[in-house]
Amino acid sequence: MKAWLLKEAGSLENMEWGEIEDPKEGKGELLVKVRAVALNPVDYKVALNGNPAWDYPHIVGVDLAGEVISVGEGVADFNAGDRVAVHTSLAKKGAFAELAVVDARAAGHIPDKVSFEDAASILCAGMTAFEAVVQKLNATHKKNILVHAGAGGVGGFAIQLAKMQGLKVFTTASASNHDWVKKLGADVAIDYKEENVSERIMEETNGRGADLIFNTVGREVATEDLDRLAFSGQLAYIAGAPDLSGVKPFTLSPSIHEVALGAAHLSGEERAVKNLAFMAEELMGMLQEGRLESLVTKVLPREELVKGLEELQGRHVKGKIIVKM
Repeated sequence: MKAWLLKEAGSLENMEWGEIEDPKEGKGELLVKVRAVALNPVDYKVALNGNPAWDYPHIVGVDLAGEVISVGEGVADFNAGDRVAVHTSLAKKGAFAELAVVDARAAGHIPDKVSFEDAASILCAGMTAFEAVVQKLNATHKKNILVHAGAGGVGGFAIQLAKMQGLKVFTTASASNHDWVKKLGADVAIDYKEENVSERIMEETNGRGADLIFNTVGREVATEDLDRLAFSGQLAYIAGAPDLSGVKPFTLSPSIHEVALGAAHLSGEERAVKNLAFMAEELMGMLQEGRLESLVTKVLPREELVKGLEELQGRHVKGKIIVKM
């Protein structure tokens, strides 16, 4: 088969379109003909940093949608020809190829009315948002949520899921993306480049702070979020835990949640891996029903995959970039 082969970690320039031996599914696995992949920040980050579990040339890419070609021993829920979407393990050869082997337990069936491109779009970004907003943050009796970086893939899905929970949504975004995030359901868009985010949140909440916060930016901003959080509020993060050393005991009483989607594969826990399939199918069901926007803003041919990763590396991509394989 052909694939985007990473000759060695360190640079996206080390990726080239070349031939490699066809993979073969093992017990509990599916061999999938890849139709579409979604590009994610983790893809270029691991290409730059590498992984001790890899041998080279390596194939990166964590999100794929395609058709099952063959089924490994012990797999009962899939047949050849089934359309599937899968968030794959970083430790194994990935999605940027004509064929990929995936863990059947993590695979979700794609509904009839959902395209391969839309199915790929909801995986890493959508499932991360689902794990944070639906599975970890408790919206019971809560009024509002602050979603950081609402114009990105994770933030865009988080806005939509938060609105489904009945929450008022504040989000940070560049001024040029305010119309976009409001279209997705954000009630208040804050220009983080020009405005003081903490002051705006306090103004909007009458000095109380946000009930829930989903931080997709980093440790420093997550630490700042502690000053924006209401008493007994909840903070979920994906890019660095907040520094709690400045919070006195018996004052803020916060709940802090780490969201680490890919860790499910590494956990060794079957329930965690199966939850990946559950989340994918839940989100694709929402797509099928028209309750969720896929956020696809650009579809590239496979020849331009590396260019798409370079664009994503610039950190100002709106929505999701999809590549047809």
